[in-house]
Amino acid sequence: MRNRYLDLLRFLAILRVVTYHVTGYATLTLVFPAMSVMFALAGSLMAASLDRSGVRAVGRRLRRLLPSLWVVAAVFVPAMLLTGLAFGPKVLLWLFPISDPPANYWGGLALSPIWYLRDYLWFVLASPLVLRLFRRAPLPTLVAPYLLLAAIEAGVLANPPTVLREFGLYFGAWLLGFAHHDGLLRRMRNRVLLPVAAVVGAAGLAWIAAHPGPRGYDINDIPLGNALWSAAFILVAIGRAPVGVTWVDRVPVLGRAVTVVNRRALTVYLWHMPFVVLLTPLVGLVGWSPRDPVGLWLRVGLVFALVGVVTLMVGWVEDVAARRTPELLPGKPRRTVAGRAAAAPASPAPAGAGDALVSVGAGVLAPRRPAEDPAGATASRPPGAD
Repeated sequence: MRNRYLDLLRFLAILRVVTYHVTGYATLTLVFPAMSVMFALAGSLMAASLDRSGVRAVGRRLRRLLPSLWVVAAVFVPAMLLTGLAFGPKVLLWLFPISDPPANYWGGLALSPIWYLRDYLWFVLASPLVLRLFRRAPLPTLVAPYLLLAAIEAGVLANPPTVLREFGLYFGAWLLGFAHHDGLLRRMRNRVLLPVAAVVGAAGLAWIAAHPGPRGYDINDIPLGNALWSAAFILVAIGRAPVGVTWVDRVPVLGRAVTVVNRRALTVYLWHMPFVVLLTPLVGLVGWSPRDPVGLWLRVGLVFALVGVVTLMVGWVEDVAARRTPELLPGKPRRTVAGRAAAAPASPAPAGAGDALVSVGAGVLAPRRPAEDPAGATASRPPGAD
């Protein structure tokens, strides 16, 4: 059964990413370091998959990841080739982005979130080996990415490859996901976990304050501060995750929204930025500046609306990739046979037919239960359960 608290975290992370890309509010990156949270959740799921399937989990994870990218590539790569992108062997990186695939002047911005898939691919490929190392020496393995990033920031490792820098920046969050899956964070007592989170978070905030980037205190421009602050956030937000948050599904609209965004997270992530790029000049044509509050929040609403439309159109690809039954809108409650029978309209039965109907129904639906046992209904699967 899925943990709805973790589903809620992923839901909030996706909403934060989209809102940030439209508004550019640096404060959002501090309040909720969404990308690191998403990598931590993915790391936890990857560890679970490796425990369940071994190295085969790598292929299964890639199978779930790549088809949504191929849909995006099928739309945008031909458009970029027609508008200035030179055709060459590197175009094939759109099929498997182990490195940044090529793009033209507008595609480079509209498809900029592709870096997430690049890092995700590397982290998935590294996970079978690193999970073994992590379980033999958890603390040294966990600290290694942060030491790597510190060495890069200090200039000890000059001009490192992009992938190496990204391992330093985000692989620590992925490893915290391993720690969550293995129960290490849960077993840490509050008197240990909370002070560690406080020290790491204070170090991150101090670095951020001392090293503002071109956009001020936007942590995307401050790698070491980003990694440390995100680690502290993950230690608390995921390390002290409740078993579940039942109130989410007691609000049907919210529960369905959380399910839909979790089942369509990759589609929303890949498609939102093209709409951000498209709408920015269009809103300006009607007289609103990019920073005008009305124009800004109009763009937020339009981006979410357009992402919703494209998700309805192509989001089912994520179901196919996960080998689920394709759905236009995931999360619809599924009725059991008994539930459908109970909900069916009934006509008055002919006189004397009641006993016959009871005996037939008992043979078809379920064994008859004692009158004092009302528990004949089958519990439905929770929304979002795979």
